[in-house]
Amino acid sequence: MHQTFSAHSSVNPTSSFDDLNDLNSPSRRKHYLIASDFDQTLSFNDTGVELSEMLGLSDFESKVSGLANSHLVQQGGELTYLLLHDPDYRQVRRDHLWEAGKRIRLKKNLAPLMELLQQGIDGHRFTFYVVSASPEEVVRSALEGIVPPERILGTRLNYHPETGEITSVSKLTAGYGKVTVMDELQEQLGIPWDRIVYVGDGSSDVHVMLHVNRCDGYTIAVSENKHLAPIARRTVLSDNAFSVLIPMLEDVIGWTDRAKVRELFDKHGLDVQGWEKTQVDRMAIVPAKLESQGLQREYC
Repeated sequence: MHQTFSAHSSVNPTSSFDDLNDLNSPSRRKHYLIASDFDQTLSFNDTGVELSEMLGLSDFESKVSGLANSHLVQQGGELTYLLLHDPDYRQVRRDHLWEAGKRIRLKKNLAPLMELLQQGIDGHRFTFYVVSASPEEVVRSALEGIVPPERILGTRLNYHPETGEITSVSKLTAGYGKVTVMDELQEQLGIPWDRIVYVGDGSSDVHVMLHVNRCDGYTIAVSENKHLAPIARRTVLSDNAFSVLIPMLEDVIGWTDRAKVRELFDKHGLDVQGWEKTQVDRMAIVPAKLESQGLQREYC
């Protein structure tokens, strides 16, 4: 079923009994990992489109479409390929990527969301990472002051020490690359898979969502992408970053009272409007093609 849509704690080291009975103490709070895509998940923009517009290049989408149709690169890795091999994009330097990041429009209330996750909710604490196929420079620039740079894992590029030209890729976090990153984070943080949440929006998130689901994690789609929405445990549609909290509060933390969810949002100056939960079956119904007429019946 797909559905659309400052606190401070301290620990007294001399009192272990009090610590065990305090749900807000670090030793008692359940620890979750939240990993999120960046482009059109935390932002409204596509990094490649923004960079191309900044450089005065108009055919980015057609080039990406051609690469996708050729299956030459992993989904989400098209921009990286162009940066390495396309003459128009070979001009890009580190400064261009940083500037492009500053141009990207982020979803509303992203900074307050990060603050809330840092504080924790109802006996749960969260570690937030961004896992993106976009160059790390772009994402770190866009999220400067909101997400610590060490919590942003994107595609890492190597540069010529004299010319600044992009020479190679040291790590590509696209397609199966995101699966590898999630495995590394899980092992590094020691968080069980059933306490891992992944949020994404597009086809480049399919592999990692399937992986997280298979490992008993929780997945959230923030778009109606035809490849992603059927895979995600929940789909939430909104221009506000706080929206991803709703499926987490209900399915991960276990809040069943909508009033409690609305109260939390209200404490942060937000009012949930147009909250519709739907189960949608999409199909096309057409006249049957009769085999007797020499036509074959089509199936999904």
